[in-house]
Amino acid sequence: MFSGLRAQELLIVLLIILLIFGARKLPDLARSLGASAKEFRKGVAEGSEDEAAAQSSNAAASDVPTPEAATPETPPSDTQQPG
Repeated sequence: MFSGLRAQELLIVLLIILLIFGARKLPDLARSLGASAKEFRKGVAEGSEDEAAAQSSNAAASDVPTPEAATPETPPSDTQQPG
């Protein structure tokens, strides 16, 4: 994430953030950022669980024969009458 930033640039960015938000707000900001990241990870995990459950239910549904496949085929009827 910060692979392009050197230590000097990172320090300048942190000082600017300190000036904008102030020393009193930084702990609250960090706490809310951590809570947001935790909720995001939780949502991603729930989404992948829902997706896996949907895929497994689709696989189980494909094993059930459809009504068309369950009905036996009828032989073709002879429409010509001997005469």
